[in-house]
Amino acid sequence: MAELVFYATGKRKMAVARTWLKPGKGEIIVNNKPVEEYFSLDGARHMLLQPFELTNTMGEFDIKVTVKGGGALGQAGAIRHGITKALFLSNPDFRLVLKKAGFIKRDPRTKERKKYGQRGARARFQFSKR
Repeated sequence: MAELVFYATGKRKMAVARTWLKPGKGEIIVNNKPVEEYFSLDGARHMLLQPFELTNTMGEFDIKVTVKGGGALGQAGAIRHGITKALFLSNPDFRLVLKKAGFIKRDPRTKERKKYGQRGARARFQFSKR
């Protein structure tokens, strides 16, 4: 019999996470490494476990993630978004709890692009009158 696997894509800033959830013991593998080895920051590890804490499903699913782009916290946010979407697929009853926490909607904030003739996105070169 085919094993139940839930797939979702999560995004945050420039990071994109492809997330697979399957019933298991709670193992989390990120880019073929254990989560403790991949994320050295405690805050990043805590961020991606938040959906499980809210839905009381800690340790019920094995998670395999491939993530690209962005920094450590952006990647953790993308993984959290992917896990949230996959959890919602596994049990639609989780939607209300996850939506109230604000995890279902993608965080749209990204870095604003630099404009030509300027020093940055909003910063200008110093103006000299004379």
